[in-house]
Parts: sequence; C-alpha cells; structure tokens
Amino acid sequence: MPASKVTILNTGAEMPTLGLGTWKSQPGAVEKAVEVALRSGYKHIDTATAYSELSFCNENEVGLGIKESGVPRESFFLTTKLNNNDHHKVQEALEYSLKQLDTPYLDLWLMHWPAPMVQDLSGADRSKSWLDTWKKMEEVYRANPDKVKAIGVSNVSVKFLDELLKVATVVPAVNQIERHPSCLQDDVLAACAEKGIVVTAYSPLGSDNSPLLTNPTVASIAEKHSVSPANVLVSFQANTLNVNVLAKSVTPERIVANMKIIDLPQEDMDALRVIDRTAHFRVCSPTWTGWGSLGFPDVSDD
Repeated sequence: MPASKVTILNTGAEMPTLGLGTWKSQPGAVEKAVEVALRSGYKHIDTATAYSELSFCNENEVGLGIKESGVPRESFFLTTKLNNNDHHKVQEALEYSLKQLDTPYLDLWLMHWPAPMVQDLSGADRSKSWLDTWKKMEEVYRANPDKVKAIGVSNVSVKFLDELLKVATVVPAVNQIERHPSCLQDDVLAACAEKGIVVTAYSPLGSDNSPLLTNPTVASIAEKHSVSPANVLVSFQANTLNVNVLAKSVTPERIVANMKIIDLPQEDMDALRVIDRTAHFRVCSPTWTGWGSLGFPDVSDD
C-alpha cells in the first residue's frame, strides 16, 4: 500500500502518520528539536511525563519548543502519557502535564504502561490495578472534553488488550508499541485493527544506536530508492495499514531528513518483514516495571 499521511482515530480525528519522538533526548536538546520539527512541517509531537531526568522536565522543554516555534497550537497533534507512578492520581497527572506543556489541551493522552509502580519507580505497586486506572482515565476524558481529545494505551500486549476491552467503556484510540523490522508484533497489529485501534510505532530504527541502519536488507533498499536507511525504516511503518510512526532525533538536519517518506513496493515490504524471523530483538522490555512480561510472548516472566 502507498505511504499514508494520516491515520483516522476511532474518535474521527486525524492523527499525522509521522511524529517527532522525544524519548531519551538530553536536557537542552528537546526544546530545539521541537522548535525545528514544527517549523519544518512536523504535525505531531510525542512526549511523556516519564521522559525526564533529575535536571529537567521533558514536557516542559517540549512546551518551550512549541512556544519558540511560533506554530499555532491547533495546527499540530500533541501526545503525552500518564506515568507509571501516577496511576493513583489520574486527574492530577493530567493537570500536571498540561501545565508543564503550557497547553490548554492534549490531542491524545496515553497510559504509558499497564503497570502501576511505587512513587520512586523502584518496583511494582500491586495494590493498584491498571484496569482501574483506565476506568479513571475514561472518567477524566468524559469530564474534560476541552482538555483531552482522545485517550489510549501504550505497551499493551494482545493478552492485556483483551482484558482491557472486557471492562472498557471507551475503546482506546491508540496503542503505542515498540515496532521495527526486528520486532513486528503482528499479533498486536491484528488485534488493534479488529477493534479500530491505531498503532503508533516507536523506536522504528531499533532504538539505541539505531542498529537497523546497518542491516544489509535495509541498506540495499535504501540504495535502490536513493534514500537513507532511516527513510526506509520510517517509511516501512507509514506503508503499513493502521500504523503511524515516531522518528526521534535532536539533530536539525536529521529531523528534516526523516520527513522524507516514500512508497515501498510489496517486494521491499516483504524483504523487511523477513528480518524479524532471522534477527528478532526487543529493546524496551516491560520487566523493568516489576510486572514481568505483561503478556508479551517474546518476554520471559523470570
């Protein structure tokens, strides 16, 4: 299929296919990256309360970058996420994010992980249920239509999605997951498509050090189309039905270069899909939360 420019949420809203990711961006770099991205034509910025170091708040820097860009708020899509240690204070967490971002509303608010954690994020908080958190997010969503346009989840496996849909009165608009040619998660895609849930792919280059940029198959396809390996990997997501993608960079030249999305013929899509069979890996394992595999079949509960 040709590359898409937008995906349509179950709310009827259009969500841009390409977004700027800000995970693991260093203090001082996020603000500039967001400014450059918006001025260059990006229509989606993704952040999270969790994307913070001791010395700075990622959401705050994203807000500063938005202000510096001069781009009207209504002209782009903004996503942030409920932190794992905020499952006990959902309304307060929303207000905190809005304040840090200095924005009147969010286009999308995600539960970052279906994994409540203790305040210092040192382990699981088993006194709380993530399903109860979702119910509270539904309440906040309904009560604050001027502040939250859509709600969704992140890092949710098929097993957990099935559990959620048994109790949900609002079907998540989005499930944001790690996705690249070495971690396709086709089971999640199929389950989400069946329920009208859009998938956002993070870490499309393979995350830390972008290992898939040097993959021979990716390099060959890039050479054939006279584009960079990064363009191929981002385009792979944009050419997949019901999927949008986050490209993360703080380098102005790369931020602009990553905007180039091409149509990939089926033979190239098939070749990229083969990578998962021979070189599968997952970078962002859920086990750090203290909740084990969270239902992902390629993760051990040990």
